[in-house]
Amino acid sequence: MSKGTVLLVASNASEIEVVGGQMKPTGYYLNELVVPVMAVLNAGYDVVLATPSGGKPHLDKVSDIAAHFGGSEERLKAARDFIATNPIMQSPRTLRSVIDGGLDKYVALFVPGGQAPVVDLMQDPDLGEILRYFHAHKKISAFLCHGPISTLSAMPNAKEFRAALVTGDTAKAKELAKGWQYAGYNMTIFANPEEKWVEDDILHAKMYFHMVDALQTAGAKVTTAPKIFEPNLVVDRELITGQNPASDHKMGEALVAALDRQTAGTKAA
Repeated sequence: MSKGTVLLVASNASEIEVVGGQMKPTGYYLNELVVPVMAVLNAGYDVVLATPSGGKPHLDKVSDIAAHFGGSEERLKAARDFIATNPIMQSPRTLRSVIDGGLDKYVALFVPGGQAPVVDLMQDPDLGEILRYFHAHKKISAFLCHGPISTLSAMPNAKEFRAALVTGDTAKAKELAKGWQYAGYNMTIFANPEEKWVEDDILHAKMYFHMVDALQTAGAKVTTAPKIFEPNLVVDRELITGQNPASDHKMGEALVAALDRQTAGTKAA
């Protein structure tokens, strides 16, 4: 018997606009999705995948390498097989259908990274509605790498906030962020030096804004690891945030531990 159902929320974005107007390929990072989800499944929980459009999320091909799986080609193959064949990944639901079906049935939410959430999830009104519900009901909400940027969708003016970040209008962005549910929370997210490495070595272009700056502008208390690409996890109340791809196993462990505590508490009550 399942211990409960976790809502896996993924972006539909396959491209991201960079400074100068060019479009660069993007998507979710393979290990960031598969490693925590497998940990949740192995712990006895079910998982339901939802995206804004209901279409399958796009893989960021730069993540499809053994280096993100401890150098193991076997683990990489298992991750590829999970994406290609596991029923969870074959028929995503829309975020709206998840809302209409009742959010009370989900015990937690998880959003993996890759830069894709910067495009759609951080300003998606349906995800904002889901997060406001989860926050109000103190349900576990976990975000990895660029995933924590999705928490910004919970503010009523998420689209305008993002637009202000793109134009560099920090004062306007701070004003728009007033009332954000996660203001004052301790978080982590893909660090600015890590983003610079991606800009220089992968995108060969500059992002319109960096993740740490965006969360801090909104009112979050952001900390990152002293060294780039070092595993780092921050837990504050119901919120679990992981910094980068290397934090995938820490995320899986923390999410399962939080779920098991919540399940035990529910049974005791």
